Amino acid sequence: MKQTRSRRWRGLVDGGLCALLLVAPALASPAQAQVAAPATAANATDTLARLQQRVAQVAVLRGEFSQEKQLQGFQHPLKSQGSLLVARDKGVLWSTRKPFPSELVLTRDRILTRQADGRSRVEVDARTQPALRSVNSMLFALMSGDVQALTARFNAQPSLLPGNAWQLQLTPRPGALTQAFVRITLEGDRFVRSVLIEEPNGDRTRLQFTNLRETPALLTADEARRFD
Repeated sequence: MKQTRSRRWRGLVDGGLCALLLVAPALASPAQAQVAAPATAANATDTLARLQQRVAQVAVLRGEFSQEKQLQGFQHPLKSQGSLLVARDKGVLWSTRKPFPSELVLTRDRILTRQADGRSRVEVDARTQPALRSVNSMLFALMSGDVQALTARFNAQPSLLPGNAWQLQLTPRPGALTQAFVRITLEGDRFVRSVLIEEPNGDRTRLQFTNLRETPALLTADEARRFD
């Protein structure tokens, strides 16, 4: 029974991280809360372009994450912590430390899980899954600052805040993504600082990012190997 619960919890934790992979450009520590005035339809395009200019585009980013996933029917949220590595030309590594050690790897072609004992398993092959290809293309569009690709799948409501801060609400356009998301809200300044993911079934996932480091700008040999 204990092992079954452990696997179930791990699946929920990794599931929340998979959802975040839609919104994983350069990430950073929590921002101060501010009230955002939404952009009107007339200036939304200009505001989105100005927002994009505020976000740093780095080749490699390392940092820490914390996640809380509130499930419908559960009183307390599921929590996880760990580290992340974003490599623009490779993908994203999520290394969960708590509650269970594991690693989640996302590249353009696949999602891979690697357990603490070194075993690995290909979860999904993006080359044969159109939905995952869509998710992956969104990830890499966000990482490269491709606003055109972003707005092709989401209606974007950007807001510019004082102190170089910003907020961006994304609602999926009609299609497969509406089955997974109601809304994704990002807040940040030079980096994304927090992400709130709202799902059709009422589940909510909030992620915060801390201790972000842009250097060294190159992957170590071990980091590069972990993408294989």
